[in-house]
Amino acid sequence: MEKPLWKPSIKRLEESNLYDFYNYLVNKHDLDFKNNYQKLWKWSIREGSSFWPKLIEFLNIKTEGSRQLNINLEDKIYDQSFFPNMGVNYAENILLSLNDEPIIFRNELGVRQVLSKLELQEKVGKLSNYFRSIGIKKNDRIVAVAANTPNTVISFLAANSIGAIWSSCSPDFGVDAILDRFSQIEPVAIMFTNSYHYGGKFIDVSEKNTEVARRLKSVKYKFLMNYPEMDIVTNNFDIDLESVFSNQDINTQVIFEKSFFNDPMYILYSSGTTGKPKCIIHNTGGPLIQHMKEQQLHCDLKKNDKIFYFTTCGWMMWNWLITALSSNASILLYDGSPFFPEKDSLLKIAEEEKLDIFGVSAKYIDALRNFQISIKDNCELKNLKCILSTGSPLSSDCFKYVYESIKQDVHLASISGGTDIVSCFVAGNPNLPVYPGEIQVACLGVDVDIYDGNGNSTTNKGELICKSSIPSMPIGFWNDPKKEKYISSYFSKFENIWSQGDFAQYTDNGGIIIYGRSDATLNPGGIRIGTAEIYRVVESFIEVNESVVVGQTWNDDVRIILFVTLNENFELNDSLVSRIEKKIKEANSIRHVPSKIILVTDIPRTRSGKISELSVRDTINNIQIKNLEALANPECLSQYQNIEELKK
Repeated sequence: MEKPLWKPSIKRLEESNLYDFYNYLVNKHDLDFKNNYQKLWKWSIREGSSFWPKLIEFLNIKTEGSRQLNINLEDKIYDQSFFPNMGVNYAENILLSLNDEPIIFRNELGVRQVLSKLELQEKVGKLSNYFRSIGIKKNDRIVAVAANTPNTVISFLAANSIGAIWSSCSPDFGVDAILDRFSQIEPVAIMFTNSYHYGGKFIDVSEKNTEVARRLKSVKYKFLMNYPEMDIVTNNFDIDLESVFSNQDINTQVIFEKSFFNDPMYILYSSGTTGKPKCIIHNTGGPLIQHMKEQQLHCDLKKNDKIFYFTTCGWMMWNWLITALSSNASILLYDGSPFFPEKDSLLKIAEEEKLDIFGVSAKYIDALRNFQISIKDNCELKNLKCILSTGSPLSSDCFKYVYESIKQDVHLASISGGTDIVSCFVAGNPNLPVYPGEIQVACLGVDVDIYDGNGNSTTNKGELICKSSIPSMPIGFWNDPKKEKYISSYFSKFENIWSQGDFAQYTDNGGIIIYGRSDATLNPGGIRIGTAEIYRVVESFIEVNESVVVGQTWNDDVRIILFVTLNENFELNDSLVSRIEKKIKEANSIRHVPSKIILVTDIPRTRSGKISELSVRDTINNIQIKNLEALANPECLSQYQNIEELKK
């Protein structure tokens, strides 16, 4: 058994929110779990009708009406709904819980803005009252093509306060990709950023905005959100957001629309690589309670802490980050490239802003490792207590890199969930040791397990599943009244069991290792192999920038093909190929060794930044890809077509 990379001190353990939760259960409800997380977790899934109301009380969530769960265990998981008679307004829980400086904005140009509590409340008030004045009402859809700026947060909270349904994507989406999403939900209003900045380049999106507005026939109102400190001649849209904020005749008081726990709040989207993106409808109360639970108990977020997640407005982590405001915390919004003007720019911002929690993708940490960035000696990160990683599995080498090169005394929490539940199935625990490559625990209240192909619990590698309903499971999909697409997406593999689609395994430490997406697993000779097992090895080579591994149908079987992009001044020669093959064999098995290792110049990604294994797999197997617009760089697939090396 590997030694832990980090253990919390007794002082830190006893000062944690999770420790407070144990004491709250003892003192107020006579429930003593002896500070044993496994016992607490088992109770939280066994006695959900007791756990969830007590959690709401502990988190001090403002609600009205009954906090009785009313879950009928005889119902199918997808028919269960939490707290049907409980009133809760998300924006109200945010705006009444703010500290003095709730929002800090930074970008790669060096712009820094701080939004005060009063300023945020007044701007949300003005915009929400303006929405009402032009006839926007509860359940109307308001969408945004938005940069990650304070105005986007204001717009979302204003929409939510009146009961409108929010949906957003980032401005790097193409016209068709935007329309594929928004046209399905028929918004009455759309909000555009006028521009954005990325990688040292100014990007004017005015022409794209005009085209989207022209083709989105349901839209009655078009709003323009100015990018901070950037003067640009823009389209003459109906409403300039700044004119709303400066209008002295608009009331600043926020009037919160009465809403219930299961009322719709926002719509997120599937990647859309197999067709048009599915429109996933999320309720009002579920994300609030789930996010607060994860942030306070699994990440130890406290009052006046500063939390950051590197994200765009098209990724669920943006929605997750906003909820941190409800814990009296400050959120840092960053817009731009994480590696501009310098490779360690984000870490320097973390130091300057005295961040307590720093969230990024696993790919970002791996990139830092490949860049050989070491800041431990010249950047103290005194306040930093937790580093979060998600988006893909974080390799053991990346775990070790964080402790060797970034900070030694820090809780590194790899977390995993999805857009589908806009929260986590498995996450960190600030009171337990951190082991290389392992996610620490199943989240409280979430009955996860690992199933083999026959639907039986297994200690071997298998499918990560969930055996019970959780508050943030979707209401359903848009235009899917009988839930046929919804049930097919998550419940078709195992009867009345949520199939998450991750290939995973329990560890001897009680943690979980995720080996990649189960739909991207490889089956050479009928042996199931997770792609992450190969990535972990390949990413350890300084020569390799990125890689994608897929299965090619060959001679009535499947063979493993590895595509790599290389860093500057390196070439894919016989020596490098042999070293990669040797290390994969030593780290895993002979079955994991690719049949071919092929050099490419680019790897396809979804709009949310994830590597699209499926599009590569389908291309090399001559299967038509249904929705190229789901990809950020579909043009790169041309180099995966008709490769001579794959014909022999």
